[in-house]
Amino acid sequence: MKREIYDEDHEAFRGSVREFLDRSVKPHLEEHLENKALPRDFWIEAGTQGFLGLEVPEEFGGSEAGDYRFNAVLMEELSHVNAALSSCVGIHADIVAPYLVELTSDEQKKRWLPGVASGELLTAIGMTEPSGGSDLAALKTSAVRDGDDWVLNGSKTFITNGYSADLVVVAARTSPEKKARGITLFGVETSKDGYSKGRKLDKVGQTESDTAEMFFEDLRCTDDDIVGELDNGFIHMMQKLPQERLGCAISNLAHARQILVETLEYSKERKAFGQGVGSFQHNKFLIAEMFTQVDVTQAYVDQCVVAHDRKELTAIDAAKAKWWTSQVQNEILDHCVQLHGGYGYMNEYRVARAWRDARVSKIWAGSNEIMKELIGRDLGL
Repeated sequence: MKREIYDEDHEAFRGSVREFLDRSVKPHLEEHLENKALPRDFWIEAGTQGFLGLEVPEEFGGSEAGDYRFNAVLMEELSHVNAALSSCVGIHADIVAPYLVELTSDEQKKRWLPGVASGELLTAIGMTEPSGGSDLAALKTSAVRDGDDWVLNGSKTFITNGYSADLVVVAARTSPEKKARGITLFGVETSKDGYSKGRKLDKVGQTESDTAEMFFEDLRCTDDDIVGELDNGFIHMMQKLPQERLGCAISNLAHARQILVETLEYSKERKAFGQGVGSFQHNKFLIAEMFTQVDVTQAYVDQCVVAHDRKELTAIDAAKAKWWTSQVQNEILDHCVQLHGGYGYMNEYRVARAWRDARVSKIWAGSNEIMKELIGRDLGL
């Protein structure tokens, strides 16, 4: 079914993203795997092409598209290459950037946004902690007032872009007695004394994604480093999570669709018992079901994109999109591995990497169980 949400400008932008990926990214994918990170020249070129500044005002070096559909196009095309690429760029350009654009002072914007748009200032967001997982209200990282400074102590883990980040938006507890209402966000430049990072984490999938632990030991910040309002960090995070979860949904589905298309071609070419494996009735029906599942899911995600572009997307609808697409993605990629047979379990086959890469999507940005909890509460249960 033809999608109706994009116009000629969006498709022209898609063409630019594809050209960049074909020229500057696809030839180097094995290097990214080996290095467990995207190189800095990738970020600089992506910034030069205008892909990192879609949320950033023009006066600070961005394009300020003012149309979330451009973000969606970018996430789709990155996901067609691999899931790690979309997660790394998504954190920087689609998740952290809105915090810095909407919650910062003019001085902070001048300090940070030009580098965000150019790719010279790589960003991450420090929410998840070793003992907290999806429970953001239970975080233990603290920021204690000391004269004119705030002294940060604590740690974060599973942080995408965490090994290479130059700036991290860190959630810290500033008023413990207020519980969730006593959390503040700080823009922490990783060059500060008291900041350290752990090793690149050895993950099951998304090897190209630069993921690490980070530690804060008597790290000093000032009021000029606070992002948003004092003690209002939890509310800020809740307000920004719908876009993060929609970005996940867009990437989940685009990733699944691309691997399914490739599996269809494989199923036509691979022979067993004298015929293409896709022509056996079970496999034919299975592939038909998966393409239908992707198309139906796409219709819902597209409506979420339109709603978000109109500032109408609810947290509940975003939660539905996030959990459903991650579930669909994992089911489809598991079937794709099966359709490839033994080759589907070989690392040199893209389907095997995609299968591994997809699994985390049921955990991050709030686990699927948390998404269902939110939806259930909204239903009055």
